Amino acid sequence: MSSTTAVKDNEPVLAAPKAEDLAAVLIAKNRPQRPSALSTSVTFGWRAMLKIKHVPEQLFDVTAFPIMMTLMFTYLFGGALSGSPTQYLQFVLPGIMASSILMITMYTGISVNTDIEKGVFDRFRTLPIWRPSAMVGYLLGDMLRYLIASLVILGVGLIMGFRPAGGVGGVAAAILLLLAFSFAFSWIWTMFGLLLRSEKSVMGVSMMVLFPLTFLSNIYVNPETMPGWLQAFVDVNPVTHVVAAVRSMMDGNWDGGEISWVLIAGAIILAIFGTLTMRLYNRK
Repeated sequence: MSSTTAVKDNEPVLAAPKAEDLAAVLIAKNRPQRPSALSTSVTFGWRAMLKIKHVPEQLFDVTAFPIMMTLMFTYLFGGALSGSPTQYLQFVLPGIMASSILMITMYTGISVNTDIEKGVFDRFRTLPIWRPSAMVGYLLGDMLRYLIASLVILGVGLIMGFRPAGGVGGVAAAILLLLAFSFAFSWIWTMFGLLLRSEKSVMGVSMMVLFPLTFLSNIYVNPETMPGWLQAFVDVNPVTHVVAAVRSMMDGNWDGGEISWVLIAGAIILAIFGTLTMRLYNRK
């Protein structure tokens, strides 16, 4: 036997560990508990908020855009439609708040599509977490953006002379209802973010859907002045019902039918598009 392989008489020979012993050690070792669905969703929501912190330009669409819309529509059309900008503001501000928030929901789908293109979602899928938590986290982070937009519009409106008859409670309830519907509505764009191949495609489809829904509604004018065929579309437009519910709550005359419609429609949208989104996500 060569000198490199010889074993001295006074040296102990170490036996190779058995597979059973290794398995026993691994099983006995304490492992961290699997995170809950709520914990992982909140974590991904915090990630979305950190992205806003590091890229503050993302707040332009929830600050500059709502301010511009409020000022432009109030002073351009207020005198012609209601006799004075202040009087028109009482009517149009709830609608502008609803339309502005619904318009920025499309950025959820854009963010999802961007992360897919960068390969970030491939890492998320390998984690031992609740599968929908990544999507829910996006929406939780965007809820902050929706809240900021609502408060910005409300603040500008109060400075301009908006005085809601519903008081603080009516305004707060209206904003909560709008945020709840926007959370459900955002699932439509997460589906498109997974389905389409580029963020430009997501934005194009979103704008093609959102522009008719927001402008062909009761946001800026009373539908009674519209032609009959257009009123038929406006009456079934979901944005019309959302604006009517928000407007009634801010005015202090809560419309139970419209509020119920918004809640039921939001639940249906969440059930349909949330399911479709997760199926696409699992197959992606």
